[in-house]
Amino acid sequence: MIDIVHDSYVNLSQEPDERCLQPNEFIDADHPAIQAYAAVAIEGASTDAEKAVKLYYAVRDPLIYAPYHCYLPREKYKASAILADQKGYCVPKSLVLVAMARAVGIPSVLGLADVKNHLATEKMTKMTGDSPYFHGYAVFWLDGKWVKASPAFNLSMCERFDVRPLEFNGRDDALLHEFDRQDRRHMEYLRDHGAFAEFPYDLSETVLWERFPLLMETLKNNQVGDMENEKFA
Repeated sequence: MIDIVHDSYVNLSQEPDERCLQPNEFIDADHPAIQAYAAVAIEGASTDAEKAVKLYYAVRDPLIYAPYHCYLPREKYKASAILADQKGYCVPKSLVLVAMARAVGIPSVLGLADVKNHLATEKMTKMTGDSPYFHGYAVFWLDGKWVKASPAFNLSMCERFDVRPLEFNGRDDALLHEFDRQDRRHMEYLRDHGAFAEFPYDLSETVLWERFPLLMETLKNNQVGDMENEKFA
């Protein structure tokens, strides 16, 4: 377990401050590609909640969940770069969602937690062992409260793993399901680290290398996997 100390920490028991709307290094909400994609995604929506729902689905399925896509140089963690790549694991996908929300005027932040994924592939399990995953999700300020949403698993990934796709209605938290369709344990939330106005990149890199040295060294050597087409553990 880790304790995150970062100057971009946001207290979710309070209303959002100006940081929750401002673009920054990784949440580059002012990037033309982010603004254009967000503008198209929210067409037909009138309320912030309706816009957040449309943004969620514009990230969940078009951007492929790619857990092996975590050995990235600093500039590749920018939301605009992730959008261009059209793939990412939970943290990068959430960064895109947060950036898009800010681009349309919805205060939003990045949430971080330790989770245990019980439904991993054989290859992924060999490289990650039992260490908890550093999970990211988006948090929106909607109708006077903070609402959490995890856009990690795209629909085809859910179908491959027989996991119920995670739906978001703009009112209730949408965090990853505890069980799959076969009632097998899926995602277990171990510890929530809170929310951040900026992505703590240096801390994330430290955590990834400490917890998954074999995975990171493998990816460093350009030996990339494709989880969606691998065998179950």
